[in-house]
Amino acid sequence: MSQQRVILFDGVCNFCNSAVNFAIKRDKKSTLKFAPLQSAEAHALLASYDLPSVDMKSFVFIENGRSYTRSTAALKVCRYLNSLWPLMYGFIIVPKFLRDGIYNWIAKNRYRWFGKKEVCMIPTPEVRSRFLNENI
Repeated sequence: MSQQRVILFDGVCNFCNSAVNFAIKRDKKSTLKFAPLQSAEAHALLASYDLPSVDMKSFVFIENGRSYTRSTAALKVCRYLNSLWPLMYGFIIVPKFLRDGIYNWIAKNRYRWFGKKEVCMIPTPEVRSRFLNENI
């Protein structure tokens, strides 16, 4: 598991689900795995990285045995996407407090702006193997 690249995301957030679908379409090498924050798999990973499993307002990216949150996680994910998306990683030079300030503003308003589902997304059969819990 430590060598996998895993994105933990809010499974009931429409914006987060769109971001996951965006990443799936642009990760042609299928190097990224996914799990909703509400899943048992995500809770186990969060606990192993000493991250809170309640009231999480960030998605988490796990890579090479390290966890990243907020804007750092988003920028690190960009490195695995096709086309020009890896260039976005250059924004890592912007001070974290600025990047995370923008991230936190979006995260705070995501349900109001994009809506919320009652249950976590169910992946299509084509991408189900990319999720940590394939029994979804």
